[in-house]
Amino acid sequence: MVADSFRIEAPMKFGISGVEGSFSEKAAKGYIAQNNGLSAGSQLVYLVSAEGVLAALESGEVDIGVFPIENSGGGMVKEALEAMSKHNFKILEVASVAVHHCLIAMPGTDISEITTVTSHIQALTQCEMAIKRLLPKAQIEEYPDTAKAAEDLAQGTLPRTTAVIASIEAANRNSLEILHRNIEDRNFNVTNFIVAKRRK
Repeated sequence: MVADSFRIEAPMKFGISGVEGSFSEKAAKGYIAQNNGLSAGSQLVYLVSAEGVLAALESGEVDIGVFPIENSGGGMVKEALEAMSKHNFKILEVASVAVHHCLIAMPGTDISEITTVTSHIQALTQCEMAIKRLLPKAQIEEYPDTAKAAEDLAQGTLPRTTAVIASIEAANRNSLEILHRNIEDRNFNVTNFIVAKRRK
């Protein structure tokens, strides 16, 4: 669904809700590809949250913002709705991305060693039955972003006994081990992302 026309004609900054390997990054790259490619000098700015994206968009720090708004199984993204109520912006497009989650751990970690599963609340909700099946005794902890959780696990910010739910890209970027692939509870698992610009 296209809400407003917009053409990428000059180097721009794309603010995304997430870090490298996030589904927001995938949505942003898809949008860029559909709009004649990323102009020379343009860049992605990783802002982790919808609030970060919309604040940066409104202040002029970025030209376009991309953040998730709704998942086919997990429903509306609460933090995005809260951020949208605080900021002034215009929707360019609502882009849909197929979402496939992986259970990720530090290399060499056996699933029996995992005591905690962490990810964004949406990912945890989308994989609820899989978590109960694979790690019924694990503690569940929410994290600001799926890919940020993977990054922090790799850097030692999170304990080695933690497993993260994130994308294959997040696992590969951070040299993490994939314990299980495609653990989303629904075969059809799609997230809608808002692509927005500043309202002048």
